[in-house]
Amino acid sequence: MNIYVELNKIMEYIEEHLEEKIDVATIAKMIGMNEYTFQRVFAVIANITFSEYVRNRRLSNAGQEMFLNTERIVDVAIKYGYNNATAFSRAFERFHGIKPSEVRKNPERLKMYTKLHFNEQYEHNKKFDYKIIEIEEITLYGTYVLTDNTKIREDAPKFYGQNSRQYGDAPYGMTEYHDKERTRVKAYWVMYKENKEGRIKKVIPKSKWIQMRTNSQEAEDIQKTSDSFYEEFLASSKYNYKDLPELEYYHEKVTDFLIAIED
Repeated sequence: MNIYVELNKIMEYIEEHLEEKIDVATIAKMIGMNEYTFQRVFAVIANITFSEYVRNRRLSNAGQEMFLNTERIVDVAIKYGYNNATAFSRAFERFHGIKPSEVRKNPERLKMYTKLHFNEQYEHNKKFDYKIIEIEEITLYGTYVLTDNTKIREDAPKFYGQNSRQYGDAPYGMTEYHDKERTRVKAYWVMYKENKEGRIKKVIPKSKWIQMRTNSQEAEDIQKTSDSFYEEFLASSKYNYKDLPELEYYHEKVTDFLIAIED
């Protein structure tokens, strides 16, 4: 499967259904993925979440229609999936910088968000070494530091080091996200098998996992593995990941990057 060909088909589908309800699960099935996997792949490749893309396309078209036609604001709002004119007007002003009622007087301020088109000739052509393993239910106890996409590369090793010096080396790390697309990092966890010092209990259910091994426990090397998984491997594979935590297993001077997948 050429992921970029399939994404272009989805872009055409979206254009044809902008005035209707667009169900992410239905779109994901078109490309042979589950909802979580599709949204993550789309966000990585397009550099925008799927919901943001659809919203921007709708608001872009709505602005042009408000100028070219004489439709009421409430009618345009309903047409593009908003429950009322107030919610539509707020979203419209955030996108265009002007209120819908001001469009005909200030058409030069309207913004255009163009339809995405992907380069179908682009290929990664990279070999990945990985295993599919099954892990029984794990009970872990951890503590976390709040962080974000830009700070985690510094926060994670610093926080791990603090815990390691105080309690000994932890066998697991875990990245928590704000969104199911896994585009906005929320926190990094250091996880132990013993419950001490008020650690928070986390039960990881039995599952199959993709295991990618890095012959290092350096934060930079682990991050490269994570980037490669989401930016290259996931888009080219047939695997669908589960909505379970993303784990790092530190042992014997190596790191196993672990992503839970559906059977």
